[in-house]
Amino acid sequence: MNALAPIDWNSLSDSDFRAELRGFIEAKFPAHLRNHPRRIPRWEDTREWFGTLSAKGWIAPNWPREHGGMGLTASKLLIYFEEVERWGIPRLYDMGLFMFGPVLIRHGTEAQKREYLPKILSGEHRWAQGYSEPGAGSDLASLRTMAIPEDDHYIVNGHKTWSTFLDDATHLFLLACTRNEGRKQDGISLFITPLDVVGIERRLITTIAGHAELGEVFLDNVRIPGANMVGPLHGGWGIAKDLLEFERINNGSPKLGLYALNQLQEYAKRTGLAADPRFAERFTRLRLDLQDQSCAYRHFCSLLKAGRTPGPEVSLLKIWSTETYQRLAELFLEVAGEEGVEADRVDVPGALAALRLYYRSRPATIYSGSSEVQRNLLAKRVLGLPAPK
Repeated sequence: MNALAPIDWNSLSDSDFRAELRGFIEAKFPAHLRNHPRRIPRWEDTREWFGTLSAKGWIAPNWPREHGGMGLTASKLLIYFEEVERWGIPRLYDMGLFMFGPVLIRHGTEAQKREYLPKILSGEHRWAQGYSEPGAGSDLASLRTMAIPEDDHYIVNGHKTWSTFLDDATHLFLLACTRNEGRKQDGISLFITPLDVVGIERRLITTIAGHAELGEVFLDNVRIPGANMVGPLHGGWGIAKDLLEFERINNGSPKLGLYALNQLQEYAKRTGLAADPRFAERFTRLRLDLQDQSCAYRHFCSLLKAGRTPGPEVSLLKIWSTETYQRLAELFLEVAGEEGVEADRVDVPGALAALRLYYRSRPATIYSGSSEVQRNLLAKRVLGLPAPK
């Protein structure tokens, strides 16, 4: 794939790797994208930076080197996120990089890997997720999208919602029922399809921040080749759980909190608030929470690196990350006062991000499974507590 990808970045010391990464970002990152007002800028805005990282071999830090990634250890991956958030780099079109790509590496056929992995790395293919449905969000096994075999294709009908990156996505990976009898989880398969085929309609959903970065997908007799099934027939539930664990590790990384922490720290230094002992105490508690969470993240990344499945315990990481992120955003908005309403003044250089961060933090405890669902998983599958009667 990428000629530079085989470099073993883990052979560098942590300090040398940080210096290499920081120097590259400071030299190459477009200044106009720093601390972008959108949680996810449009593809046209970030295409050039995506291509720069891809050419460097740095677009997929969590992928194995043999598939074009950096193959970073947990400690190096934390440094990667720390430098990205320190510099205010916005989220890229990363659904393929952090979720679908690792699943395809683990479960896809060799033909699927050859076809899709290089195009994820180049940005030619940009992926959205087709999991949640109306009435099948937290209870994903209740999905009603159906895939009926016909010759060497499947005819798919259904409705997906809350799909991030849908505005500029080119492809969709989706779960669909492939049989009705027996346990619901045993009749689900995972498919991939371009979004420009006949029978697919997408409608965007505007968030509280006023950005249409989510959407719904309607599938009306969509023909998907049988070769586009990932994993075995009826084996989608196990793959879906793998993907959700990758997603929870991604969303459980400290990068959300690091971004908020850096923004709040810059504001406190600029305004003199850092000298206030009451603020300093609250800020320090949150900073220590984030450091503890980073240690937990390192542990789960180490499991993945060793080829082990993180297991249901990973739910605590997602709770920890998103709730710390929310507390940081709430503190920022509180101390910023009326100045914090400058949420999306992109025409004003250095406009304060307090309300913007608050908006972004609100849904964080919902996506990838709400905090309530995560706590139920921990209670049932980790602590072994009985289900309520």
